[in-house]
Amino acid sequence: MYDNVCKYLAERFPGAMGRWLLGLDLPLVSLPPTELIPAPIRADSLICLHSTTHILHLEFQTHPDPEMPVRMLDYAVRLYRKYPGVRLHQVVVYLRQTSSPQVYQGCFEQANTVHRFQVVRLWEVDAERLLGEEGLLPWVVLAEPEGGERRLRQVRERLERISDRQLRAELGAATAVLAGLALDRGVIQQILGDVDMKESVIYQAWRQEALQEGLEQGRLVEARRIARQLLHMGMDPQQVMTITGLSQDELNQLSRQQN
Repeated sequence: MYDNVCKYLAERFPGAMGRWLLGLDLPLVSLPPTELIPAPIRADSLICLHSTTHILHLEFQTHPDPEMPVRMLDYAVRLYRKYPGVRLHQVVVYLRQTSSPQVYQGCFEQANTVHRFQVVRLWEVDAERLLGEEGLLPWVVLAEPEGGERRLRQVRERLERISDRQLRAELGAATAVLAGLALDRGVIQQILGDVDMKESVIYQAWRQEALQEGLEQGRLVEARRIARQLLHMGMDPQQVMTITGLSQDELNQLSRQQN
């Protein structure tokens, strides 16, 4: 969900992305991954914006990825082959604050091959800079997670000044989703509750995902309840696993709890 929201924002506000990450005001448009690269490693995560002279390749990451340097090299080679005369900018944006050294890796180096790319750790970005662009508002809270509630209220104030109802709804929903990386969902709903998001495509997807998570959690609780009863009746653990769909580890944990 986080990747999809970031992809939406990048494609919906390419000018804001160019000004923020490149310091350039370019007429960027989206390059569909299926048209750009025949068989990308992760087509769903590839976000490329381009003009006649520049390509901005974006990767949004919630968690550190040890394979990121080699993946960026692979994409770079494919992009250079496709657009040999266009300047390529590659940026990895890490969304959630972490002390992992992997979020500081901005280079692939092996023997004689060296490839560099830009790394942005959102929690180190100036939140005031993001507040200045409508398309960057959903990331403001992640730029200052320690002061997330205060920043979320500032974002709400900015959202309420947007006259376009659909745009306000989409940005509000994107803000609610991404703020979930730093704040409790109840706090987010309390602060953004009056912002009209219900017509937003992002909001509907977020709600559906939350409902699905609830259903899955409910199924798991019920499966564990049934497994406890069957184990108590003396049924063979293998049969219990077949009936409930629980794994061996989950069944072992239930047995330990019962004992």
